[in-house]
Amino acid sequence: MEKTVPSIDQQAGIKHYCTAFSGIGGKIKRNPEDFLVREILNERYLESLSKNLNSTHRFPIYILKKHNIDSNHAVIEIRDQHRLELRVLGIKDAKANTVQFATTIQKARSIPPRIKTYHTEICLIGYGSTLLSKSDLWGNQFSILIAETKHADLTDFLPEIPKIANFYGLQRFGSERMVTHYVGREILKGNFRRASELLLTETTKYDTAYSREIREQLSDPSNYKKLISVLPKGMDIEREIVRSLLSKRDYIRALRAIPIGIRRLYVQAYQAYIFNLCISESLSGGEDITKCKDGDLCFEIEGKDVLGKIRKLSPSSDTFSTVLPAIRLVGYSFQAGKGRFESTSQKILREKGLVPKDFYIKDMQELSAKGGFRQSVLWCKGFSHSGSLSISFKLPKGSYATTLLREIMKPASPIEAGF
Repeated sequence: MEKTVPSIDQQAGIKHYCTAFSGIGGKIKRNPEDFLVREILNERYLESLSKNLNSTHRFPIYILKKHNIDSNHAVIEIRDQHRLELRVLGIKDAKANTVQFATTIQKARSIPPRIKTYHTEICLIGYGSTLLSKSDLWGNQFSILIAETKHADLTDFLPEIPKIANFYGLQRFGSERMVTHYVGREILKGNFRRASELLLTETTKYDTAYSREIREQLSDPSNYKKLISVLPKGMDIEREIVRSLLSKRDYIRALRAIPIGIRRLYVQAYQAYIFNLCISESLSGGEDITKCKDGDLCFEIEGKDVLGKIRKLSPSSDTFSTVLPAIRLVGYSFQAGKGRFESTSQKILREKGLVPKDFYIKDMQELSAKGGFRQSVLWCKGFSHSGSLSISFKLPKGSYATTLLREIMKPASPIEAGF
């Protein structure tokens, strides 16, 4: 009998477990030191760095270490304290100690080699001849402690790792405050007032009594003026919206008061939601998502651990070891071909009252989403475990460690378990 999927997973479109492993229970992220993440950059880019600034190597490359803050807010903290506009490649969770790469387009001569804030430290490691981009990032190395487990025997789990779907994790949707993709849906439909209202007033069962009280008061715009000075520190997005609406009742302008890196997450979260639903529906229909079928789009596998270009499966020459199923993300360039995943995504999108062109947002073009591709399975590399219970593994960029952890732990309450 399949283990029941928690309701919060289902809210994110995750409706299945992919393994028969019964789960070890436990908790994660009790301390930031229990959840370590380090970005893995293309070795060729690292080897090309110069230690000195010159006419050909003019882009400063930093190592950014952070704790108890997510990547977007880390960038804001550094900007506010040191007037340095950093660009990061990946968005990392607040409940972790992370090491990632960053760059800037500011004049390099004016930037100190080392900067600290309360939650961050950045250190200059060299200068690139080209601006660092997401194509230079392979993925992430994780070292995680799972505490309070029922047992530490993963013998039956190890053979099932290749079956795990590449679901977007709960962090993409806001975790306990699961509102991100709902905001994205309203933006796609042009309901900018409703999107703002969701950010201000939506509550979940995980909200504190004080948070519920604040959000109830935020449902009445006449309370904005008295609330602006008492909103908790954690409600920085809400503060920016309220401040903007007090100045002018313009909901597009209010949403634009949110930093662009955070704002883009809303539409991206809705893309992720449709992807998760596509995987879930495919599994419900008995599809094997681990192997390419005729008509599928596939990632070429270059070497032992690099995802290459996208192309259609060639049954005469491809083997399962050379290709990996690719699923097209919905966006304004989405084309529903004859592939099994595209037709499923198109059906889901239609059921939600949306069409691909809705992802081109005329009134907020900076949030428009073209689409893209994502592998169907998690493609975990170098998994190892020791003690009771430390695990280590690598994942390609965009994949979530918690997607693997939910299959290991099978938590009855993901939020209470640290997800």
